[in-house]
Amino acid sequence: MPFLQVEGLSKSFGGLKAVNKVTFDVAEGEIVGLIGPNGSGKTTILNLITGFLKPDAGTVKLKEENITGLPRHQVSQKGVARTFQLVKPFLGFTALQNVMVGRTYGQAGIANMKVAAEESRELLAQVGLAGKANMLARDLTLMQRKRLELARALAAKPQLLLLDELMAGLNPSEVDEACDLIKQIRDSAKVTIIVVEHIVKAICGLSNRILVLNMGEKIAEGSPDEIIHNPQVIDVYLGRVHA
Repeated sequence: MPFLQVEGLSKSFGGLKAVNKVTFDVAEGEIVGLIGPNGSGKTTILNLITGFLKPDAGTVKLKEENITGLPRHQVSQKGVARTFQLVKPFLGFTALQNVMVGRTYGQAGIANMKVAAEESRELLAQVGLAGKANMLARDLTLMQRKRLELARALAAKPQLLLLDELMAGLNPSEVDEACDLIKQIRDSAKVTIIVVEHIVKAICGLSNRILVLNMGEKIAEGSPDEIIHNPQVIDVYLGRVHA
């Protein structure tokens, strides 16, 4: 059975169908990319999986367990964590304190603050912020805040990690660093990952498979090579010059 199984997922806001009967599976250990034009439903799907929104129809199953419509804290406790398009750390907290918040709650939250601090320092080291543990979040660069957001998500000990435009606003060298970091996390932490991203080169280099959305519907699914040569994807998203 698939690690994550999404079937017939739908969500409307008023008369707008943000997501319409979307179905896909994710195998354990995969990195799956999710791309499409702005407003195509990518973030809405993440919100439906993680319990930030309740679907109008369809199901979400994690390891065969139905988690459809569960409150987001319960989804987190099942082993699902995410990052957000707009990074919003606790600006008055240090980087270490931000990660400790995530380590105290989530699937395997712990109450021992000493252990939480030790494990949070390890996570900061994993994302390249070992030397920034005592720096206030407000003083971090955008790239450092993105890394902190990732460490906070990992602090919940997820089995499924959803990354929502983690690379937005980064320069090309920072994008390369982020891609290497995501692969490292998949391999070392044994995490299954869904990545929403607009940087096509990055998503193609990262992903085992790519799903393409347009106007709330899945229009294509396949390997990166299949996707960049798909005529419909070229027409609605990539453009012929880019492709």
